[in-house]
Amino acid sequence: MKKTFYSNGKLLITGEYLVLDGAKALALPTKFGQNLIIEENNNQEIKWKSFDADGSVWFEETILFSEIISNVPFEKESVKNTLITILREAYQMNPNVISNSEGLIVSTQLTFPKKWGLGTSSTLINNIAQWFDIDAFTLLKNSFGGSGYDIACAHNNGPILYHLEQGKPIVEKTNFNPTFTENIFFVYLNQKQNSKNAIASYKEKRNDLEASKKIINQLTQSILNAKDENTFAEALEKHEKEMSSVLQTKTVKESLFPDFDGTIKSLGAWGGDFIMAVSKENPRAYFQSKGYKTILEYGDMIL
Repeated sequence: MKKTFYSNGKLLITGEYLVLDGAKALALPTKFGQNLIIEENNNQEIKWKSFDADGSVWFEETILFSEIISNVPFEKESVKNTLITILREAYQMNPNVISNSEGLIVSTQLTFPKKWGLGTSSTLINNIAQWFDIDAFTLLKNSFGGSGYDIACAHNNGPILYHLEQGKPIVEKTNFNPTFTENIFFVYLNQKQNSKNAIASYKEKRNDLEASKKIINQLTQSILNAKDENTFAEALEKHEKEMSSVLQTKTVKESLFPDFDGTIKSLGAWGGDFIMAVSKENPRAYFQSKGYKTILEYGDMIL
């Protein structure tokens, strides 16, 4: 019998990096995500195939059940070894899925291009957690690591406020439906940021963050409560300035778009993936002239 699971992609609007240290973040699930399809097979193995949004296969491997059950550590990182690590942790939490099976055919299908960075890993982890009937946050913590806001987006269909309290995820459903969404755009920066590397770099730079966390928490609330475009944009700019100070890095507007007539906010790991642009005029021509062709309107991106 075929089983199908689905998880939403994500965008982190506020609290990037500092969410790892307890700051409150506003996160939005996207209309894009990933499917996981399970079918029974044989030979005590998983035939795994992962499809990108265009239908091309980006990963294909056969994984033996014995590789999942084993505790032998891996000598090098690879997509296959990362996947086995996740499956090992899932198996430890619920052995029945593997123990009660003769073999499996598994396929994943992204509905967004993998390079966009909307949550290839988080949607996979959440889907595997659904498949194994285990807690997705625990699976993330034991395998891939991270704050977990992306896991919260994966199984929520609306805006959330997210923070860690003594290491435990706190998810609050919230209302975020600006009346000025026609002025909000998402632009892909033509490069996918490695979130693990970005987090490692942040950890090297961070000092005492209590003051910054308080400022970011206040700005998150201001962004959430903004009733007009100007108030919204002003809070975003203050957020960028504060994170620029924390990361000791120029804002993306300073680095790439100093002549842009509007506000630009980094989303998630700075330097890659998507930015959010707020502009009174449609900025498509501006970004295209700079070589950035992937520009999505708010309603096309956000669930």
